[in-house]
Amino acid sequence: MATGMNVSYDLSGAARCCRSLALVVLLGVVAGCARLPPRAELPDEPALPAATEGVIAGRVVPLTTANPGQSGFHLVSDGTQAYALRAYSAQAATRSLDIQTYIWHADLTGRLLARQALQAADRGVRVRILVDDLDARAKNAGLAALDAHPRIEVRLYNPMASRSGKLGMAGEFSTGFKRLNHRMHNKSWIADGRMALVGGRNLGNEYFNASDGANFIDLDMLMVGPVVDAAASNFDRFWNSPSNYPIHQLSPEAVSDEKLERLRTVLEASVEELAGSGYATVLREDPRVQDIIDGGTQLHWSGTWRFVSDDPLKARLPLEKRSEVVAALLPQIAGARQRLLVISPYFVPGERGTAELVGAAGRGIDVRILTNSLAANDVAAVHGGYSRYRRDLLEGGIGLWELKPSGTPAKFSLAGSSGSSLHTKAMIVDEGVFVGSYNLDPRSTSLNTEQGVLVGHPALASELALLFARQTAPDHAWSVTLDHGDLRWSDGEKTWTGDPEATGSQKALAWLMRILPVESQL
Repeated sequence: MATGMNVSYDLSGAARCCRSLALVVLLGVVAGCARLPPRAELPDEPALPAATEGVIAGRVVPLTTANPGQSGFHLVSDGTQAYALRAYSAQAATRSLDIQTYIWHADLTGRLLARQALQAADRGVRVRILVDDLDARAKNAGLAALDAHPRIEVRLYNPMASRSGKLGMAGEFSTGFKRLNHRMHNKSWIADGRMALVGGRNLGNEYFNASDGANFIDLDMLMVGPVVDAAASNFDRFWNSPSNYPIHQLSPEAVSDEKLERLRTVLEASVEELAGSGYATVLREDPRVQDIIDGGTQLHWSGTWRFVSDDPLKARLPLEKRSEVVAALLPQIAGARQRLLVISPYFVPGERGTAELVGAAGRGIDVRILTNSLAANDVAAVHGGYSRYRRDLLEGGIGLWELKPSGTPAKFSLAGSSGSSLHTKAMIVDEGVFVGSYNLDPRSTSLNTEQGVLVGHPALASELALLFARQTAPDHAWSVTLDHGDLRWSDGEKTWTGDPEATGSQKALAWLMRILPVESQL
């Protein structure tokens, strides 16, 4: 995770190069040389018993004792608060820290959180880190260095055999696309077996309002009580699954005390970088962060909850049985009595999803959806899949809003950057809520593993409905309607007849994805 390791790969460039027959042959040779070895035999490793001492246990145990049989929940919509909860829980942990993520950037907040995990291990805390390898491969050196610590173990979900280089990656994808196309999209942060954060956030600046460019509008659920046991059991299910490999098996040469000490130097430098940034001021002045420090975070207690997660070996299941999350959400949608509010950044409902949503609206349910506009979407290809169903949704009586794109990026402030893109994955059904990693699209349903938590609590539903109302207000989103059969976008002051503020390249890519038979990959 050291500076300079945050490499991104442009597979489209590699694909263009594959027009050369000579390179295709070369890729085959490379792929043949880079074969994933059999996974080492490992004993099952369960979560440690929940801590009974320390700051976290000292705050949580009295609360759970006072609310027997219930779990406590708190919506975390503010990125700064989301970062602080992770940083301070790592500082306070005395026994265990289990981290599961799809992406872990090597930027400022990513390095600060890696430093917190390393310092926790120095204090004797057992740290387990499970990262999807599509992102982790680019940070292999930093993650392997962390693994050298005797109290830290790093495992990679569905890894590639080659650990660096575009050619090796392209070669493996050229022959192993079916396997590598399945990714782990789950996100969990569990401290001392007493508190957990789950939701849509990866680990990096744009998820914590720490980017001076565009930031994601995202959502976590802070949880305490018995629900944490369910989240911890699910972490164990993934941790012990043959779907992931210990990083030291794939990169033994990168796991050394010398490289760990070099990484320490890099991570310590992030403290000085934070001190010289506007983000440090935000952390000091944000009252929500102070609430965390003072133990003043309000929890809503409920005995009606369900933690759901897909199987880590989801790809091996029959297509219709792959999504445990969908299996949990469909009855909720079918049983809605009054309202159904959906927030999904990458929204491709497909024929079945569209029919379910339109059917709910036809029963008199207030169905409203917020997703990204084409101009705000960071994955224009997905928007092409969504636009195929837009007219059917509107004709079915569904309210539809699309988030506006970012304006001129602002520097750090308590309000975050003015740049934004929707990343929240949430749902309100009557007086219940769902918060998780699941996008309402084919990839989340059939290809990636997902998770989330359903909670029945009127106050939580009201808070999430308030967030929905705020994000669909005219200054944040366009209302999409039909006018005599034609699509219209409006913010109350101006009306558009086509995707507002989208570039020509965005429109072209969305159109191409709409006509090509690639919906299953979106």
